[in-house]
Amino acid sequence: MAIPVIDFSKINGEEREKTLSDIAKACEEWGFFQLVNHGIPLEILNKVKSLASECYKTEREEAFKTSTPVKLLNELLEKNTGEKLENVDWEDVFTLLDHNQNEWPSNTSGLKGEVRKLASKMMEVMDENLGLPKGYIKKAFNEGMEDGEETAFFGTKVSHYPPCPHPKLVNGLRAHTDAGGVVLLFQDDEYDGLQVLKDGEWIDVQPLPNAIVINTGDQIEVLSNGRYKSAWHRVLAREEGNRRSIASFYNPSYKAAIGPAPVAAATEEGSEKNYPKFVFGDYMDVYADQKFMPKEPRFLAVKTL
Repeated sequence: MAIPVIDFSKINGEEREKTLSDIAKACEEWGFFQLVNHGIPLEILNKVKSLASECYKTEREEAFKTSTPVKLLNELLEKNTGEKLENVDWEDVFTLLDHNQNEWPSNTSGLKGEVRKLASKMMEVMDENLGLPKGYIKKAFNEGMEDGEETAFFGTKVSHYPPCPHPKLVNGLRAHTDAGGVVLLFQDDEYDGLQVLKDGEWIDVQPLPNAIVINTGDQIEVLSNGRYKSAWHRVLAREEGNRRSIASFYNPSYKAAIGPAPVAAATEEGSEKNYPKFVFGDYMDVYADQKFMPKEPRFLAVKTL
């Protein structure tokens, strides 16, 4: 069993219908798939890959040696209990956000624009596959948008998973689903470690040079009324190699009201909505405390509209 790999360049050619079908199937059965020939220029990907690695080496590596995960692992080894650190991640991370002090460096802004464009295309594909009007998902995420200015929450999480001397005793990143909308991941093309849960089995998301991994978050599950499930995924700690991960997320505005789309809610039995309608910011308040817990109670705990 392997993660679906889809040639996105065929979305506008003679194989459009097959490509749409392949994406629909990947969204329904996996919630995770890899895009090749996605349109983001190779020179931009190479530049960002180099800058991310350089940033870690010059600004982050030394600090990680005295970080909380390292301290906790050393304490665990001293106790020699054989237990695993279940509530910590062997991960160095910083986030790049719009309208924030951690904005994108000017020499990486090309990737930001390309990723946003690809996210928009992917949401339009989901619209079409779900039988929704073109632009429905993007409009739902951008509640309050005026004069074309987007209100959706866009950012990028840059992570490194340094070599771990005892990878069986700690998680690289604990299993979770993503809270938001569409996630576009430029993962390491050399070191593996990312896994997705499929039919009760953890499946490796194999490194594929210059591919973009797409995964659907909780809000896509809600909008599709459960047709597209957000996928559980995790990262394993590695004894060798410093794994790099650059994940961009296109999430709803914190004020956006998210609920099942009318067409998506229609079932053979009638118009049955399986998910509540809520404000995304309220959902994030719940998610902050329950990220690594079962997701179904999160949908029930959030204040409904």
